Amino acid sequence: MVKFANRVKSIELSQIRKMFEIKNEKSINLGIGEPDFNVPENIKIAMKNAIDNNFSHYTPNKGFLDLREEIAKKFQKENNIKTNPENIIVSSGASEALYLCSQSLFNKDDEVIIPNPGFLSYEACVKLSEAKPIPIDCKIENNFKLKAEDLENKISKNTKALILNSPSNPTGAIIDKEDIKAIADLSIDYNFMVISDEIYEKIIYEKKHYSVGEYSDNVITINGFSKTYAMTGHRIAYLTGNEDIIEELLKVHQYCIACANSVAQKGAYEALTGSQKSVFNMVKEFKRRRDLMIDSLNDMNYKCVKSEGAFYAFPKIENSEDFVLKAAKAGVITVPGIAFGSLGNDHVRMSFANSYENIEKSMDILRKI
Repeated sequence: MVKFANRVKSIELSQIRKMFEIKNEKSINLGIGEPDFNVPENIKIAMKNAIDNNFSHYTPNKGFLDLREEIAKKFQKENNIKTNPENIIVSSGASEALYLCSQSLFNKDDEVIIPNPGFLSYEACVKLSEAKPIPIDCKIENNFKLKAEDLENKISKNTKALILNSPSNPTGAIIDKEDIKAIADLSIDYNFMVISDEIYEKIIYEKKHYSVGEYSDNVITINGFSKTYAMTGHRIAYLTGNEDIIEELLKVHQYCIACANSVAQKGAYEALTGSQKSVFNMVKEFKRRRDLMIDSLNDMNYKCVKSEGAFYAFPKIENSEDFVLKAAKAGVITVPGIAFGSLGNDHVRMSFANSYENIEKSMDILRKI
């Protein structure tokens, strides 16, 4: 019998994906983590033109130069991150970007602080690099926000990095400016890296987003097009860091992916340079759906913090795994919060990336279980 690597045995398949196995055709899916909108027409046209113009070959490893130039402008204008096209890698989704960081930075027994609750890929990527994930509690009492004072208490001589996610999957929490600045200071004082996953940056409601990379050079900032422009299937994202870091990340990128999809890169260029009206309209609709879902859940006496960003509700529901199974049998797919860490226990993740009408129907169903 084949003996598999211990680093692979240490992780499990996604519980999010497992939920799809028990759904039926009539189920309302509140488990999916992607916009239900179509790719904006101007981006579609750009990609169609790219095919017609035979952009079907390898691109530079880091990505097309004109795209990286626009990404650099975006970072400088919107995030106050000083960078340049040579310090940017266009990746095959934010998942690849996270994997590049893990494989390039972490050694066996390094400690990497990850949010709890937090996106399940963080723990998996840390374990695949044979480093040790160290959960930091993002408490419901703090509206699930990571606090700088809690982070400082987790730092040890073995701390190599912090993985940060704001706005957060699964909670929708946005880290406050004072904590972002304090986290940046800690990264300098204790000399660790921050891997800042900002993929939900544009899907934000009453709050304002701040990038830790504005305040510290010990940061790799990850962002992309999947959530903002509904381009999940195109697998296109990007990252930036200082020159020495990018050189090491590029080694893994070259031998893992070589380069991101050429046609998707042309679509990404149009996404950055074209009209942003579709983004505005999408976020406006997400806010309407959020208010419906959060208000409905609170009316059911499930404590639910109002999501400040992303498109998830994370209500507190006792016996959450039983609830998820009952909901699935009744026709509503959700995800047990325990999939996102120990503090996700007795919580359920529900996505409002579904139609307003379906959310209304799903809330009616959940009231009866």
